[in-house]
Amino acid sequence: MSKPFPFAAIVGQEDMKKALLLAAVEPLLGGVLVMGDRGTGKSTAVRALAELLPKIETRSGCRYNCPPGAPQPACARCCTTGTGRPALVKIRTPMVDLPLGATEDRVCGALDIEKALVAGERAFEPGLLAAANRGFLYIDEVNLLEDHLVDLLLDAAASGVNVVEREGLSIRHAARFVLVGSGNPEEGDLRPQLLDRFGLSVEVRTIMDLKLRIEVIRRRDAYESDPDGFVAAWAKQDAAIGSQVVAARKILKQVAVPDAILFRLSQLCMRLGIDGMRGELTLMRAGRAAAALDGRMAVTWTDIEEVAPMVLCHRLRRDPMDEAGTTPRIERALAALDAGHGHA
Repeated sequence: MSKPFPFAAIVGQEDMKKALLLAAVEPLLGGVLVMGDRGTGKSTAVRALAELLPKIETRSGCRYNCPPGAPQPACARCCTTGTGRPALVKIRTPMVDLPLGATEDRVCGALDIEKALVAGERAFEPGLLAAANRGFLYIDEVNLLEDHLVDLLLDAAASGVNVVEREGLSIRHAARFVLVGSGNPEEGDLRPQLLDRFGLSVEVRTIMDLKLRIEVIRRRDAYESDPDGFVAAWAKQDAAIGSQVVAARKILKQVAVPDAILFRLSQLCMRLGIDGMRGELTLMRAGRAAAALDGRMAVTWTDIEEVAPMVLCHRLRRDPMDEAGTTPRIERALAALDAGHGHA
């Protein structure tokens, strides 16, 4: 099986790549929603990102990807044995696909029917949330997924815990993952309350620059002709991006958000009529992650300006009288704030 297309080799789509990197640095952002035309590299980018991130350490055979020394109660059977704990192993950052036809049992886990019938044991069969722990859970065509499953996934992503209470089972296990959804808006929209739960949202369009389109064709053809050679040729650039994410994670908690920045980002959300406080919290976290990615220890207003469209566009109330769209509304609000305060 060949390795995924390199993240560094993806042509254009800078907003999508930036959003995915921010989510990789700060899982508390709440995931990424990528909507746009078919064939614009949405699934390619997600799989490529998971590949370039460092391997995670866990115990051999653990189906919950528990970190060493911190097994969850649910996985006591696979993290401990009569002769001691299994050996530590390093695995790739989990990248789990959730198919549209998945059942709730498949997603959350359920009673292991085979063990119940054959051995008479009441055992838990982990689901996709367990497999995605400490990694990514990717849903293609998320706008076609049943609403109750999307609710369930967003709740687990926000809490970091999956709770199963049925069929005589009472299970809690870690489910810390970055939720990434993609879809084509022509096939339907997500409900507004679900949109709001995604931390970042970006729109991708078919590339219309002739030179870039030709470069896409060339790189894809080179990859399909010799996947291993193409991946090797981009390995250095991918490794640099992976190192950037690791370095950003290390300093993230130390990155300062000045009071002046908090004041202005709150003003921005108020000016745009954003409901609730989730927009401001996400804007602060995204700005902090952006600064960390850049290796800086303090957030600037430029960081906020760069991430504001992907944080706030999907949270704006629909304005039928404004044909310009959501991004221009945010740009106008930012310009008004800059005029009132001076650019910092």
